[in-house]
Amino acid sequence: MRAVVYAGQGRVEVDTVPDPRIEEPTDAVVRVRRAAVCGTDLHVVAHPDGLPEGFVLGHEFVGEVVEPGAGVHGHRRGDLVVGADFTSCGRCWWCRRGDHWECAQRRFFGTGSAFGPPLAGAQAELVRVPHADTVLQPVPAGVDVDAAVFLGDTLATGYAAVRRAGIAPGDTVAVVGGGPVGQLTALAAQACGAGIVVLVEPVGDRRELAAAQGAVVAAPDDARALVDRLTDGRGADAVVDAVGGRRGLDAACALVRRRGTVVSVGVHTDPGWELPVARAFADELTLAFAIGDLARDAGPLLALVRSGALDPAVVASETVPLDGVPQAYARMAGRRTLKALIAVQEGR
Repeated sequence: MRAVVYAGQGRVEVDTVPDPRIEEPTDAVVRVRRAAVCGTDLHVVAHPDGLPEGFVLGHEFVGEVVEPGAGVHGHRRGDLVVGADFTSCGRCWWCRRGDHWECAQRRFFGTGSAFGPPLAGAQAELVRVPHADTVLQPVPAGVDVDAAVFLGDTLATGYAAVRRAGIAPGDTVAVVGGGPVGQLTALAAQACGAGIVVLVEPVGDRRELAAAQGAVVAAPDDARALVDRLTDGRGADAVVDAVGGRRGLDAACALVRRRGTVVSVGVHTDPGWELPVARAFADELTLAFAIGDLARDAGPLLALVRSGALDPAVVASETVPLDGVPQAYARMAGRRTLKALIAVQEGR
């Protein structure tokens, strides 16, 4: 089959690799119809610790089941499904709690050994899916594949941030970062009842997209003054860091009110960060981290999309064939496009 692979020295290319096959009874093989390029893909390619050359990339996908293992009971050949970006067994103590990310059998598609044992990714014609009954969710009629592909990671992450922040109706919410996750976090916060959502982003085109979708927008230097005007100087009730690293956390902490909550969903690689502990204690701040979990949140995510409460496909700035993916990586890395979808196979 053809797939997007890591080619060394920060490069990706399309190559021919062996077809995946069933290795365990609970596996399924899925023919990919839509995949996507994610900021996490850019990160692992730029910082390829544990990522061997020739490794198949990608973790966002929608497709059709072509071969269910003998132990797969929830999906049949021909079913249209969306995959979570990581695997979990569905049976352990963590999974029964809905904390699938903590599962000892977690493997993250297409990222080498960054988040667990390596598992070939989904920017390919076919992908093997371990623990298919947990990892795959059916795509119901009326949900387009261009929307469904966001459920496994980008929208699931934005929704997880909103859920972890405990946003209540009427709250003022700030989102730091206007990439795909930040955009969908802002949409999820609005759909879940936030009164005002402020999206903080330096790139003008990204601010314009967020404004068109109902957010109030600000450049980083103007963000605190805007939030103060909207809250009589209190600060935001909740702030989501959708950037990661010191910069994202510092910006989020600067915008939150006393007794407010900061939730970080950006990817972190720094070994440490100087928490403003004196202020955090005196102002009783809450700091949390969240990772999207389709296996836990498929019900509300599908409800939001099917009802029209939000359309995650608004962040898709281009759709490319498999051969065009290396160039799409470069455009996303250079912030010349927001989110590239991959038309791997067309529907029946």
